[in-house]
Amino acid sequence: MVVAMNTPARITVIGAGFGALSTVRELRARDRTAQITVISPRAELHYLPGIIWIPSGLRRREDLVIPLANFFARMDVTHVAADVTGLSPDGRTVETTAGPVANDALVIASGGRFLKKLPGIEHAITPCEGIAAAEQIRDRLKAMDGGTIAIGFGANPNEPSAVRGGPMFEFLFGIDAQLRREGRRDRFELVFFNPAKEPGNRLGSKAVAHLLAEMKRRGIRTHLGYKPARFEADRVVTEGGEFRADLILFMPGMTGNAWFDNTALPRSPGGLLKADAQCRVDGTTRVYVAGDSGNFPGPDWMPKQAHMADLQAAAAARNLLDELAGRKATATFRIELMCIIDALENGTFVWRTPSLNVVLPPLRVMHWAKRWFEGWYLRRYR
Repeated sequence: MVVAMNTPARITVIGAGFGALSTVRELRARDRTAQITVISPRAELHYLPGIIWIPSGLRRREDLVIPLANFFARMDVTHVAADVTGLSPDGRTVETTAGPVANDALVIASGGRFLKKLPGIEHAITPCEGIAAAEQIRDRLKAMDGGTIAIGFGANPNEPSAVRGGPMFEFLFGIDAQLRREGRRDRFELVFFNPAKEPGNRLGSKAVAHLLAEMKRRGIRTHLGYKPARFEADRVVTEGGEFRADLILFMPGMTGNAWFDNTALPRSPGGLLKADAQCRVDGTTRVYVAGDSGNFPGPDWMPKQAHMADLQAAAAARNLLDELAGRKATATFRIELMCIIDALENGTFVWRTPSLNVVLPPLRVMHWAKRWFEGWYLRRYR
């Protein structure tokens, strides 16, 4: 079905994170007349990659919360401050707490939701839940005179790609560096735990070897190859034993947003929206997905990270506009993992594609490169 173009197309974008905002920029760069509506609880971007620096004081909340009113004005975007609650069967009406929002085309970039089913998970802090979680880590560290800090991550067994491992390595090495800087590392034991014997294997075998060697060099104890069974107020219990922990940081696997349950959209076994190589939600008309909300075809190491969301958003926007114009949607996204695993004083660069896997040893310049990228990336939204 081709939408009549005698009036500007109504395009709705759900979310205000990396995928959503990259979609807006790509849409506006290619079409100056479309009526773009963004639906999100707040007109703010929370730059979560920067929360790794909150415990050390290198970043504060106000550095990472970017008001989007100016950006939306420049992009001629209407913002609806609401939570999404459902979607009509044809995808043309988004149900929200502020009322229905009609569209001619839709991009879903509302992120993912952490699985919080592990018994006792209330005793752990989940860092990527947001800035408040990182502030809680900062305050707990400040109040501790010593003890054991346990840091780990899990996965969605039905959605192996829906995992956030990278930030946990950054919290691990960053906290180690912070405690050394403060002259009190000797009063703490750091334990890294993971159900895999080779944690971080999505980064590639070279990166895994480096990460494990770095833990050994820093005196970080490991508890690997056993699934977490439960958390208690003062300990981590796994299928392979238990150990004491005065502070637990744990990143569970991800699944789809709760509002997906109120739609007819196809889901993957792990609860994400099933998409094709063009980022179109399977079996739908002009409904696209980008970032953590989607399950996309690709290798099993394809990451859930901001860079990948940006690439998928660009493809989704191009294809959506082609569909609206009656053209065939053929754009695909580049599959690429690119990150700097920061350790507060240096960083390890990792780059993986279907044909390459590059790992550079820890370099101070990479820490500064990550900080430079943050500033460059956020300037477009300030």
